[in-house]
Amino acid sequence: MSVTSSPAPPTISRRVTSPRSSGRAARSGLVHYGYWWWVLPALVLTGTTIYLSTATGAFYAFTDWTGIGAYNFVGVENFVKVFQNPQLLGALVNTVLLAAGFVVFTNLFGLLFALALNRTLKTRYILRTLIFMPVVLSPIAVSYIWKFIFAYNGPLNEILGDVGLGSLRHDWLAVPKLALGCVLVVMVWQSIGFVAVVYLAGLATVPVELEEAAAIDGAGVWRRFRRITLPLIQPSLAIATTLTLIQGLRVFDQVMALTGGGPDNATQTLATEIYQQTFTFGEFGLGAAMALILTVFILVFTIAQLAITRDRT
Repeated sequence: MSVTSSPAPPTISRRVTSPRSSGRAARSGLVHYGYWWWVLPALVLTGTTIYLSTATGAFYAFTDWTGIGAYNFVGVENFVKVFQNPQLLGALVNTVLLAAGFVVFTNLFGLLFALALNRTLKTRYILRTLIFMPVVLSPIAVSYIWKFIFAYNGPLNEILGDVGLGSLRHDWLAVPKLALGCVLVVMVWQSIGFVAVVYLAGLATVPVELEEAAAIDGAGVWRRFRRITLPLIQPSLAIATTLTLIQGLRVFDQVMALTGGGPDNATQTLATEIYQQTFTFGEFGLGAAMALILTVFILVFTIAQLAITRDRT
């Protein structure tokens, strides 16, 4: 008698979901659904303190408000005054010159210091601290120190006299052709450390093996920097140039502490003119117009800078 074995019953696979994993998924969904609530206080604070105040200032830019009482709408009259007044137009030119010089020299010296302090020196950690120290100091305090250095009886002229260059002695901040350059020197000196740190962060991502392989293949220092280092630190270059551009366009502290806008308005910038027109002369409408022009300048130059470096980051 033959015995026929019956086929085995099919097995049904069941996926068991633990209560812990389902609860975690539910919580993750809730957090994902309402994550924007966490940033809502910051958004409200930013919107009221920055964007609302900026919009209010832009509104008063089209009025003749003096800060007290009623006002009248004057259209673009305040903007016409800015571009027709030689003093205000000179402040605009000085702002652009300071910003351009600040971006070029700060990034140039900051990159050089970063390259020098990257891997070669044994005392690089101490030197990094010393270079970064001016960044944490108050711009007002730094400016008054440099004001003493630039004085006619200050250390700079004393050194020039000691090395036989007494004919170059000047009251540096009192000469219109030299005062703007002195302001630029102070700005660059205080910000080199910050820019150097940004570039050091970028240099830390450059593989040592690539540089060593290029050196073995016969590439010189300049060629290794141009072909390997510079392309790899493009994100740091974009960040450093953008931040220094914004800082250069809105410079205020150094000018007020060193020269107060003089001599003969040679160092006036848009920021110092905004302060004087608004709080000294009571021209709140004109000051708001200049503030709006400065804001537009910063936005335009920053967007252009980001557009130039976008494909390289």
